[in-house]
Amino acid sequence: MLHAKRDPTGAGSVWIPPLFADEAFSDVPKHVLGRDPMSASAAAQIITDELMVDGNARLNLATFVTTWMEPEAQRLMAETFQKNAIDKDEYPQTAAIEERCVNILSRLWNSPQGDQAVGTSTLGSSEAAMLCGLALKWRWRARQHEAGRAADRPNIVMGANAQVCWEKFCRYFDVEPRLVPVGAGSYHLTPEAAVAHCDEDTIGVVAILGSTYDGSYEPVNEIASALDRLAETGNLDVPVHVDAASGGFVAPFLQPDLAWDFRVPRVCSINASGHKYGLVYPGVGWALWRDAAALPDELVFRVDYLGGDMPTFTLNFSRPGNQILGQYFTFLRLGHRGYTQVQQACQDVARYLSSQIAKRDPFDLITDGTDIPVFAWKMRAGYTEFEPFELSERLRARGWQVPAYRLPPDVQDTVVLRVVVRNGFSRDLADMLLDDIDRATAYFEANPNRPAPDTHARFAHT
Repeated sequence: MLHAKRDPTGAGSVWIPPLFADEAFSDVPKHVLGRDPMSASAAAQIITDELMVDGNARLNLATFVTTWMEPEAQRLMAETFQKNAIDKDEYPQTAAIEERCVNILSRLWNSPQGDQAVGTSTLGSSEAAMLCGLALKWRWRARQHEAGRAADRPNIVMGANAQVCWEKFCRYFDVEPRLVPVGAGSYHLTPEAAVAHCDEDTIGVVAILGSTYDGSYEPVNEIASALDRLAETGNLDVPVHVDAASGGFVAPFLQPDLAWDFRVPRVCSINASGHKYGLVYPGVGWALWRDAAALPDELVFRVDYLGGDMPTFTLNFSRPGNQILGQYFTFLRLGHRGYTQVQQACQDVARYLSSQIAKRDPFDLITDGTDIPVFAWKMRAGYTEFEPFELSERLRARGWQVPAYRLPPDVQDTVVLRVVVRNGFSRDLADMLLDDIDRATAYFEANPNRPAPDTHARFAHT
């Protein structure tokens, strides 16, 4: 029932609030705490109204992050927000489920440890990468001290296409980033370049299974073999870490014979994102090590917390356990065959969409989605009717978020567009996107005298 309220101006008239809320506010504070409380429904409505201007998550082809889960998963996760994942004594079953997830991934990635898998859940693959990077640094420092060498100038080798979390790791933990330049025709790290950038201060080489720039796999096994040969010729024994943020949940199902994981003896650790192709909403990642020796014991804290002894290796502390439970739900729900079906469906759409874009006169493919279901394309040489940035902006007007950005240094003059095909992006949606690309192309070609585009990337590549 609506309740009449006095006009807040004091004029004495009766004021009726809107139908969708039981209270109305003409001046909602945004940058200071309001003086008085408001009803839950009014607060929720204000935020809901503001969020209407956000993009449609299902049409966001820039993000790798999961944007759809089944109602049962959503209900389970909503009911378990209050569980603190770090409090393993109070929530022992959540802790047990986390351990099961680590063991599932350990087997999926062919760890030799079996039931004694060494790993942890994290808030995402970025935290997982930093934990693995810390383990590399600690192990290198121990080797340096044992050999009587200085341990004050560590470096880590990676391609210039590495995700920004690795630059953050280097800055936060005082490690020199050795960013190997990439070039046309090979937009990622090569074995030869990796070896050339290593020295006695190298804590490890990062190989990326699923580059965020173009979706391609770096040749993990070949990089490891090149480092094997380096170790045979001298005293440089450099471990490999695999950043499998996206590919860790794709390669085991779509490329099961590809050697990238713990089958490669030089791979000592792997990070992956549960909230990308792991198919869970944002907030869960995984870090796994080959064995206990790969994770220095000094990094593991044993905390007397809420009545129990709790080993922990994390950059965070309290966090909700529902993301872990969402991951376990997905493991139970899909199994190996279900994951294979989902990832294959994504790849089929990616391959279809990339093949259709390749047929269009303005474009040349860089990748086609044969690794992870991600592909990138650029403008054909000599085509000047429009810029990738213009196409990205034009598609955004139709709701599509298709990022345009420059490639890494040394190839930064190349601007690409990229599509990430996730679970739920159908062939029908792909055809709708193609129609909008065709309409945009026709518009640009029919209006050559439009204002010049802003050639600076509007998409912050991460």
